[in-house]
Amino acid sequence: MATTTPSFKDLLVNPNLLLAFGFGSGLAPKAPGTFGTIAAIPLYFLIAQFSLPVYFLIVLASFAVGVYLCGYASKYMGVHDHGGIVWDEFVGLWIALFAAPAGVQWVVLGFVLFRIFDIAKPWPINWLDKKVAGGFGIMIDDVLAGLFALLVLQGVAFFI
Repeated sequence: MATTTPSFKDLLVNPNLLLAFGFGSGLAPKAPGTFGTIAAIPLYFLIAQFSLPVYFLIVLASFAVGVYLCGYASKYMGVHDHGGIVWDEFVGLWIALFAAPAGVQWVVLGFVLFRIFDIAKPWPINWLDKKVAGGFGIMIDDVLAGLFALLVLQGVAFFI
C-alpha cells in the first residue's frame, strides 16, 4: 500500500491504477477531475456509435468495473476518494451524454453540466459523497451528478 500519488510509471505496470487514474489524466496537478472528464470524451465518441441499449450496457459494465477499480486504488493509496481517481468521472460523463443529440456543442454542454453538478454537489449528491464509502461510494456521487446533467441536457435538447 502506497500513501502517495502513484507515478505514471506505476500506472503503466498496474492496469487497475492505469484505469482508475483515467490513463494518467488523474495525475494532473490541478483539476484532475476536469482532466479526467476531458480524457473520457474520446472514449465517449467510440461508445456513442453503438445503439442505446449497447451504450447503456457499456456504461453499466463500466460502473461495475469502476466500483472495483476505485476501491482498489483507494486502498492502494490509503486515501478514500483521492482526487486522482477519475474513473468515476468517465462514467459520470458517459451517463450525462446518454442519448445526447449529435454535435460537439452537445458534448461540451454535457461536459459543463456534469462538471457543475460534480463540483457543486447539490443534495443528495453531497450526502452520498459523505456517507457512502468504498469503491461504490466513490462512484455513486458521480453517477448521480451524471444523471442530473443528463436530465438538464435532455431538457435543453427538448426545448430547443
